[in-house]
Amino acid sequence: MNTTAAEVPAVDRAVTVALPLGEAWDLFTRRLAQWWPLASHSCSRNTGAQVIFEPRPGGTVTEIAPDGGRHPWGTLTEWNPPRSFAMWWHPGQPREQATRLRVTFTALHEGTEVRVNHDGWNARGADAAAMREQYDRGWPMVLNALASAVKA
Repeated sequence: MNTTAAEVPAVDRAVTVALPLGEAWDLFTRRLAQWWPLASHSCSRNTGAQVIFEPRPGGTVTEIAPDGGRHPWGTLTEWNPPRSFAMWWHPGQPREQATRLRVTFTALHEGTEVRVNHDGWNARGADAAAMREQYDRGWPMVLNALASAVKA
């Protein structure tokens, strides 16, 4: 990865959900398909898809389409339930273009803060700034879907 002074800055977004820490973790990691906007933010673009976390460092995060097609989203580098996970993130892309994603869960009086920190954009080469801009718009949509699922 090219790490220069022109490093593209991280995307850092958060939402507070009205769930205890463990339930927020479970919703994000074990029941992701119940709330993630799969029709627009997945490899198969299919709301019937499932997303499976292999819960360990080195484990994969894989989308499984209704037709059985498997689409890797990335590889876990950290797995610290119910506090955080991190991964090389490359849904539908070669591993060489992976960015870094870290999701943290912090207990608050009113629920749990779920924070996404997404960096390593320079791995995307000439597309780094454009990809970062897409995710800067996309992560709030995804986190809002999580919050909406909790309210439903």
